[in-house]
Amino acid sequence: MRAMLSRRNRQILLLAVPSIVQNITVPLLGLCDVAIAGHIGDAVTIGAIAVGSMIFNVMYWLCGFLRMGTSGITAQALGGRRIGDAVCALRRGLMVALSIGIAIVALQLPLRSLSLWLMQPTADVASLCLPYYNICVWGAPAVLGLYALTGWFIGMQNTRTPMVIAIVQNVVNIVASLLFVVVGGMGIEGIATGTLVAQWTGFALALVLLSLFYGKRIRAVWKPNDPSAHTQRPVGLRRFLSINRDIFLRTLCLVAVNLYFTSAGARQGALLLAVNTLLMQLFTLFSYFMDGFAYAGEALAGRYYGARNHDALNDTVRCLMRWGWGVTTLFTLLYWLGGAPFLRLLTDDATVVAAAREYLPWALLIPLSGMAAFVWDGVFIGLTYTRGMLYSCLLATVAFFGLWACLQSIWANHALWFALIVYLALRGIVQGLLYRKNYR
Repeated sequence: MRAMLSRRNRQILLLAVPSIVQNITVPLLGLCDVAIAGHIGDAVTIGAIAVGSMIFNVMYWLCGFLRMGTSGITAQALGGRRIGDAVCALRRGLMVALSIGIAIVALQLPLRSLSLWLMQPTADVASLCLPYYNICVWGAPAVLGLYALTGWFIGMQNTRTPMVIAIVQNVVNIVASLLFVVVGGMGIEGIATGTLVAQWTGFALALVLLSLFYGKRIRAVWKPNDPSAHTQRPVGLRRFLSINRDIFLRTLCLVAVNLYFTSAGARQGALLLAVNTLLMQLFTLFSYFMDGFAYAGEALAGRYYGARNHDALNDTVRCLMRWGWGVTTLFTLLYWLGGAPFLRLLTDDATVVAAAREYLPWALLIPLSGMAAFVWDGVFIGLTYTRGMLYSCLLATVAFFGLWACLQSIWANHALWFALIVYLALRGIVQGLLYRKNYR
């Protein structure tokens, strides 16, 4: 058993580490745009980039089901040695992703109007945001297509390829944006064009690597004229859409909590908004690492569940939890010892740092309360038990808004953080109970 667990740990790390590297590099796409904007313009230019990036971040976040739904189905097919089903999952994922991407391009004008109405930027920021949006929106098919391909790679137990693609995307984005802005003098249009070039480069590279690594296996089972493939496709498509529906609704809950957390802080004044924004960077940093283990959970849980190897599945869950507790302990110590210096690294405003110290203990609870939710999300995606993910997140979301409504008049901003901590913890607790009931 000890040898099996050791081998399982190696499997987890081989999948988790490249995903962690990928997670860390992805924010560089937006950071590069903001950094270049800060050198070519004023606060209005930076604000326009921030608003434009937020529009696409929310839009693409809601489409995250394209990656998660594809990875779980693919991992189960691989575990069951049904490579034909894995190829069907890839085909379905790409079909849905490209369809949504083309729809976003076709509906770009009403989507732009709706997004600006919801975000309510000032007139000068909105006017600069328009050219950024008008260019970047053409990258929607590439971004969503890459979501489906990334999910398929993860399901095939391959997280190195998405890592390579993310690194190449960032390099291309930096080089192209600098060329268009510095050499071409294109301003904010150059930043948007650089981002667009990087998005399509990433998608094209993913297709090339797909053909290079899996081309022979895909062609060996690709039977478009096989009658059985056509008769089974509607059933598979209905399952795929059902899984993605649950993930989409669950993502709506996540977006609602995150956006409301920000807006509730903003209503308490600029100081508390800044405090909450800085402290949430501690949650973001922790999530980069835990998402890596969640991706490993997607791949391995799906593979062993598809192979009907329940002992290996339970061993994987135990190992993931051990790694989760290790990461939780490490980050809790780091935030306890270095939380205040980290805040001073993010801002020179002594008033903001002083105010943040009062709420720093809540940030120390983020790893402890959130770890299980990350691990179970990965496991449930691998099991394609997306209904359990939806139920747990929906219950936690109701608890978040209920606690805030009851306690805001008493605890003010402390109530907001308490509600967030309970929300994170409740997701993990409910999913743990559901796993024990249905799979243990």
